[in-house]
Amino acid sequence: MSSLGIVIPAFRPDVERLTTYLRDLDAELDPEVIRVEIDDPSAGVTRAVSAADLPSVAVNAVPYRRGKGAAITAGFETLSTDRLAFADADGSTPASEFVRVVEGLRDADVAAGSRRHPDSTVVGNRTLVRRLLGDGFAWFARQSLDSALYDYQCGAKALTADAWGTVRHHLYEPGFAWDLELIAVAGALGLSVREVPIVWEDRPGSTVDPIKTTLSMAKALVVTRRRAKHLTGDPFYRTPGREDGPTALIERHRQ
Repeated sequence: MSSLGIVIPAFRPDVERLTTYLRDLDAELDPEVIRVEIDDPSAGVTRAVSAADLPSVAVNAVPYRRGKGAAITAGFETLSTDRLAFADADGSTPASEFVRVVEGLRDADVAAGSRRHPDSTVVGNRTLVRRLLGDGFAWFARQSLDSALYDYQCGAKALTADAWGTVRHHLYEPGFAWDLELIAVAGALGLSVREVPIVWEDRPGSTVDPIKTTLSMAKALVVTRRRAKHLTGDPFYRTPGREDGPTALIERHRQ
């Protein structure tokens, strides 16, 4: 079986929940490494996560907020495994379901966990506002991008090392829009993307403001669509943009 590396981006994580999740991931997937990328940790968080005493876990903390996408990119750039994956630190995708996402790479370059697929199950009660905003954005993204998924933002995705080598130079979004951009760029570059329905557990205590995040995501969708179309060679989108400058996340990571 090919090797697996997992990155967990974390900002103000619930330490007990996170360490339990790390143990579950280690037991279910037997990864070569689980790299926890922590942004702006409070006192004792890094030490507490490191104290989980799991040989596969490596912790990297920075004293500022990079954003989810930047944290995952930094983590992926350290991996030398054949498969790369990431999961949100709150454990909303149980380890047993994350196994199914990783197994999606058997017949795809990129596998995306999905909460909104007709065969998915959501455990727990999301607020009406969060549900409507999320569903509305997913519908709009599906109409706008060539990679038509039910869910672009579920925090459980995996890709092959070759796929990462293909897309890594074309990712710019440091925050939550990174998931969306990954799928759009992968599709634009001819990679196969498989959507994997999962059982997803709604977790309370999110640090995400649903209204502000949705507005930010809408702006990012417009930019991401243009970048993806530019990559396909669409003549209508051939005007050079940010993707032609030295601002890709991997370049920022090196600085």
